[in-house]
Amino acid sequence: MAGMSSEISTRLEGKSAAIVVCWLLGNGCLFSWNSMLTIEDYYSYLFPKYHSSRVLTLVYQPFAVGTLAILAYNEAKLNTRIRNMFGYILFFISTLLVLIVNSATSGKGGLGIFLAICGLSGAFGVADAHVQGGMVGDLSYMQPEFIQSFLAGLAASGVLTSALRLITKAAFDHSSDGLRKGAILFFAISTFFELLCVVLYAFIFPKLPIVKYYRSKAASEGSKTVSADLAAGGIRTLPGTDEENAKDPERKGNKQLLSENIDYALDMFLIYVLTLSIFPGFLSEDTGSHSLGTWYALVLIAMYNVFDLIGRYIPLMKCLKLESRKLITIATLSRFLLIPAFYFTAKYGDQGWMITLTSFLGLSNGYLTVCVLTSAPKGYKGPEQNALGNILVLFLLGGIFAGVTLDWLWLIGKGW
Repeated sequence: MAGMSSEISTRLEGKSAAIVVCWLLGNGCLFSWNSMLTIEDYYSYLFPKYHSSRVLTLVYQPFAVGTLAILAYNEAKLNTRIRNMFGYILFFISTLLVLIVNSATSGKGGLGIFLAICGLSGAFGVADAHVQGGMVGDLSYMQPEFIQSFLAGLAASGVLTSALRLITKAAFDHSSDGLRKGAILFFAISTFFELLCVVLYAFIFPKLPIVKYYRSKAASEGSKTVSADLAAGGIRTLPGTDEENAKDPERKGNKQLLSENIDYALDMFLIYVLTLSIFPGFLSEDTGSHSLGTWYALVLIAMYNVFDLIGRYIPLMKCLKLESRKLITIATLSRFLLIPAFYFTAKYGDQGWMITLTSFLGLSNGYLTVCVLTSAPKGYKGPEQNALGNILVLFLLGGIFAGVTLDWLWLIGKGW
């Protein structure tokens, strides 16, 4: 018994390291995109007529949703390692190209440059579909702390990019061409970070004992998507795996998984429909003029990101985690009261109330996201958890797409 306990302990080594790497990989999944959103003040200056915060988000989403729909449908046949590596490498290349475009144009705007930035925004969407769906699916059959850490990393990317943007804006605020200089430094840091994520996923994550253990377990339950990751971790074959797959070929299909978890899927959709109908477009353009001046939108975006991150850590306290499916749905629907709250606050309230509302929007977004994505996979086999993770992320991105489309409704009556 002592020997068996020692063997299990050895297999589960590296949990803390895995949690840290998951956080960094989650950060890298949205770092580039958040960088583009966070330098909205620079793009508003370059492209004043194009509603850049709304257009760039609207370009990004069809690529993300369309690509993930294809990937989720074919999830059982895909090589997870190649999928995630492709995504992180595309993030790195696209971020580098944004840096090059911003450097080469000498701070000049124009339709051609705007279209180039839009094209790179679409590339971020394709990369996000590969990485976010692939990583959430991959982590769904591991420990809940891993997926929670990855989701916290997604939110942390917003906090870090907001902090970096505030620092770079302050550093160059009084220099000539300060906006452009700050943006270039900003994307240089983003490019380096995306390269770090490529290295972490390629060489560090697959070799952690606890990661190899859960991937081996998923393979023994019939998963065919983890073979390349196992090989990268030094595991070439799994004794008995073929026989087990032959004896137990049953795996619930995507339709059955969706029907059993339709409430969770709709929750994910509705959480992000609401959030993206307000953030970032409404916060960037429709909150009026206040004493903070050009800093106001940056402060609002920063507060959203900080509280989104805080919300993703609250479920770690079991007494505060929502696990009832009905209560999660009720909480999700209740958030729609924020729409009239934001409308009347923008019209009649001061900046303190707007900052409070924005903070609650972020807090509830992060909290409910983690509650859904850590609760839904329970009770399923590894391959089914992987598939369900992809399905839920597809609904998440679908909600984002619908939200950024509805965000344009705030412009009704304001003119173009």
